[in-house]
Order: sequence, then structure tokens, then C-alpha cells
Amino acid sequence: MDLIPAARGPHFCPVAARWPFFTSMKSRLLVLLVGLIGMWLSPNRAAAQKPPLTRPQYQEDFVYFWNTIRTSYGYFPSKQTDWEQVQALYQPQLDTLSSRRAFVRLLENALAELYDPHAGLSTNRPDSRRLVPTGCDVWAEFVSGKAVVRAVRPAFGAERSGVRVGMVVAAVNGVPVDEALKPFLPRSLRRPDAAARNFALLQLLAGDHLTPRVWSLQSAGGPFIAHPDDAGMQLENSRYPTLLEVRRIGTVGYIKVNNSLFDNGLIAPFDSALTALGNTQGLILDLRETPSGGNTTVARAIMGRFIEREAPYQRHELPEDVQTQTRRSWLELVAPRGVRYAAPVVVLVGRWTGSMGEGLAIGFDALGRATVVGPEMARLNGAIYSYKLPNSSIGFSIPVERLFHVNGQPREAFRPPVYVAPVADGKDSANGPDPALQRALSLLQVRK
Repeated sequence: MDLIPAARGPHFCPVAARWPFFTSMKSRLLVLLVGLIGMWLSPNRAAAQKPPLTRPQYQEDFVYFWNTIRTSYGYFPSKQTDWEQVQALYQPQLDTLSSRRAFVRLLENALAELYDPHAGLSTNRPDSRRLVPTGCDVWAEFVSGKAVVRAVRPAFGAERSGVRVGMVVAAVNGVPVDEALKPFLPRSLRRPDAAARNFALLQLLAGDHLTPRVWSLQSAGGPFIAHPDDAGMQLENSRYPTLLEVRRIGTVGYIKVNNSLFDNGLIAPFDSALTALGNTQGLILDLRETPSGGNTTVARAIMGRFIEREAPYQRHELPEDVQTQTRRSWLELVAPRGVRYAAPVVVLVGRWTGSMGEGLAIGFDALGRATVVGPEMARLNGAIYSYKLPNSSIGFSIPVERLFHVNGQPREAFRPPVYVAPVADGKDSANGPDPALQRALSLLQVRK
């Protein structure tokens, strides 16, 4: 979004400079202005400005939505989604649709048929599901038919309520998992897909923006009830005191990015931090709390501080053109920037390393400038493009460009070369044991 900068200091106003005229007319102008504002803000005026959409307009928006995804979505080859069936399932529902609220829900449901957490709308409802991974605090997968907790987000509700890796989720808000899962399962699959079932599980556990979650779990010690939202709806109000955290651990520097890779304002404090740590014998770059991703400007600015010469860090690929059946691919380069940090680097990643955070990880790996340590990342698909529906102006984003490591491996399939799984009695935070951090320190051969 482009913002118009505020004026910096006094500026000349032709009307205000003509004091005699302005004084004599002030009262009448003020009355006129107040009247105009009142008319503009009146409910009738607002209603006249934005009439409800007609059903043909909703139809037009849906067709635009469906066709855009059909021709532009980059990950159909890895999905079991029958997109023609999606149209057959959802377009008839428009015949009885009469509100924007209902239309938002229809679009949400249609988009969920892709079982892709990197696809989403620019708007939601209070009962919409939270975004994954930004709006979730636990990561679970089905193992032998059981919903097993694989990772817990440090310092959020799930961890604070006692949820730990290895626990099994038996029920959500009193409903057995298999039953509670059904509303989130895609309906258009050509054949069953375990990835779709795991997507639905994450949607279920993320919850909505209104309903406090209650989980019934099985732990090694027996049944366990967790209330992740007891302290309030924290996932709707995530706040970080700073864009990044900086400290020294012995002779090693440590920089943690606090979900700010989308903020160009991160570049200056990152530069300052790296300068302050310039005499360390190694650096740990912690990307484990970057679920919202970011932009390539920030990513390239960070990587540029660690290299001597321009080099590729990731490969892009656009889907095949529908008419010509040709595709386009290219390598993205990063250039050196500023004073180079030359000591060894370890990059920490995890399930809440998302999108551009994942791009940074594979970039450092491709450049040969860091060892990546941790478990699987968020595995978000590709680079998203954003679109706007012609009548409702509802925005939506989908992964269009497929992204790869420079060696050809899909970004979402990348596994850290030094794999460190979360453990049941450990926490990836500064408040307790942190196996990944300990492994990073070991790799840099230092003591705390």
C-alpha cells in the first residue's frame, strides 16, 4: 500500500494568508462545511454510496475468482483438487446468496479446497479460521490415525497451557477430532490426500477469532485438558517489543528476527546489530518466529551482508501458459551490501519460519554462507500474487510462482541439513532447554 507522507513542517495556505477575507467569511464557511460533512456521513448517504451487490455481480466476482485461480495457481500439479468440481460445488450456492458476509464464507470454503495455507482472502469474518502459521500456536499431524503434536510455539497459549510435543489431541471443544475435522476437509478431491487431512487438522486447532479453544489431550501422564485462550485471544493481538533481539552468547552473536521480514524498517537495526557483533567468532540468525513471511528487499539486504560477490539464492518458475504450454523460470540474485560479516553463521528455523523466512534459509544454504539447523519449516508454497474482485473489491492471494532452491529442490520440500526435532521436554525459547540453539552453539564450537 502506498502512503502519502505527511508534510514536514509549516506549509503555505493561500486561503489562510488572506486574513481579511478569511475572517469575514469564516462563520458562513464553517456552517457550510459542517452541513456538507453531516450530509456525507449520514446513514442514507452511506447506503447510497455503497448499495448491496446484486446476484449477477456476485456471479461475476466468483467467475473472476475461479478463473484467476484456474489459470494462475502454481501448485495444482501437487494437489488432488478437481478445480472444475469446485465450480460445480460452489457456484450454484450463489443463487441463494444475499449478503457480503455469506459471500466471504463461500470464497473461504472454495479457497480451502486447495488445502494451501499460503492462499487467503484480504478480509474475514469473526468466525473465520485463524491464519496458519501466523495465527496458530501448535503444529500437529496425523500419525497412525492419531493427531500428534509435532511442535509448540514458544510463549503462546498452547505452551502456556501445558501442551507439549508428543501429546495426542483427542477432542476439540468436546468434539472428537475425527468428527470436528469434517467441516474443514476439502470436498473436491480426486482421491484422498494425507496433506489435505493435515491441513484440516491445523485449521481445526487454530480456531476462530471468537471461540476460546478447549483441547482434550493424551499425554504420557494420562488425560490432559488445555485451555490455550484462557489468557485472552492472544493470537489476535501478537505484539513484539522490538523488530529483532540481539545478544552475545560467549563469543557468538545472536540475532532473532521478531516476525518483521516484511518491514523495510528492519534493515537499519539489522545493520546496526551486525556491526555491533562484528568481532564475534560466529553468528546465530534465529528465524523461528517469522510466520508472516516478508519481502525480497529485506531478505536480500540481510543476505547481502554475508557475501563477497553477486550470486543466485533461489529459483522462480511460473506455471505453464495455458495456450502455449510453455513455462518461464529464472534465478534471483543477491548482491553484496555493506561491510561483510565473514565468520561462520548458523540459521535456526522451525515450523513458524514461513514464506520469506524459508526463502532466507534456502538462500543462505545455496550461497554456502550458513548451516541451517532445526526441524521442518512451515512449508508454504511459492510466491503469492494478489488480486481484487471487480464488484465486491474483496482481495485474495494465491501462490503463483513456484520457488526452488538453486539446486532444483522445491522450497517447501527443504529439510535442514542439520535436523533437530523438537523434543517433548524441551522448549525452543529462552525460558527453557533449546536443543536447536544448543546444536548451533556446538557447531560454532563455543561455550556459553
